[in-house]
Amino acid sequence: MKNIKTQGFVLIDVDVVALNNAGKNTQSNYDNAVATKSIRKNGRSYVYVSGQAWRYWWRESLQKYFGWEMSPITRESKIAFTVANPIQFPDDDIFGYMKAPKGSKETVTRVSPLKNSAIISATSTTPVENVSSMARHEGDPVLFGKQEYSAIMKGMFSLDLSMVGTFSDYDRTGFKNLSKALLDEAEKSGSEKIDDPFVVDGKGKPKKLIRLAKSIRQERANDTIQALKTIAGGAMQTNNMGDVTPKFIILATTTTGNHPFSHVVGSKGQRDEEVVFNFEGLVEVLKDYKDTFVGTVFIGRRSGFMAEIANELKSLEALDDIPAVKVLPVNEAIDQYCEQMKSQIE
Repeated sequence: MKNIKTQGFVLIDVDVVALNNAGKNTQSNYDNAVATKSIRKNGRSYVYVSGQAWRYWWRESLQKYFGWEMSPITRESKIAFTVANPIQFPDDDIFGYMKAPKGSKETVTRVSPLKNSAIISATSTTPVENVSSMARHEGDPVLFGKQEYSAIMKGMFSLDLSMVGTFSDYDRTGFKNLSKALLDEAEKSGSEKIDDPFVVDGKGKPKKLIRLAKSIRQERANDTIQALKTIAGGAMQTNNMGDVTPKFIILATTTTGNHPFSHVVGSKGQRDEEVVFNFEGLVEVLKDYKDTFVGTVFIGRRSGFMAEIANELKSLEALDDIPAVKVLPVNEAIDQYCEQMKSQIE
């Protein structure tokens, strides 16, 4: 079983948005005011979208544009869970789950093969508070404040291709993926059992994993990456609509879990307010981790976005001491990477 992962890095470019809010703005002069999510690092403020919000947008895109049937959710008192059926529902497979119904002795959990960061501004960004009003009534208008910002924002993700459509049944948290009924269903549906290359039983023999058909696993992985083309979301979209599809993307298959592209974008300026593409850093990680890349590294850039780095990026295609690189428009890079990825799935 190949231990391979898709590693992705994206940049989005948004103007006058409030993509992920943080509740009441206690520092506002207005009683009714909402703050956007922000965090501090090295004395600077950065706006961000939580990793959970990004995943929500991702699920929505897969449901609306790829026809995914989402796993039904059950609410019991203060807990909620899906049906935890990754055989039937692809979102249970890709996004993971924990199901521990009240009164049941059988708890099943699955660590998500899809992991992602928050999406955070690449430069120091201070939101501006603007005031809106509800004035379609008699009397004084009702004022409310909201924070808005413009930013280039970065995010990264990893999709464990070896675990898509592949399930364990070990009595450990995160590893007991299937109930007894689903184990029987998997066997009847034609799933195969394969050796787990990392876990052995008391006799030193490999434990078994349950794996869905190759075509199903390819489709689920392909849909997950393709969804980046149409991903949409964010708070206050009625008046502050923003495009959250990638304007720049790096896609690569690696044999390790570490993400090599986390520092290819930085900032400069007196207040760290200007985005800088770290071309030397990109070349460095391509060289340093050359042996861990599988196949071609695909880089996509939307025309007009960071036009100043176009020639440098194109020069990567001619370098000999790094993995093969293709520089393309964003959607074409996603398409070509997905074709490569499907061929890499066993």
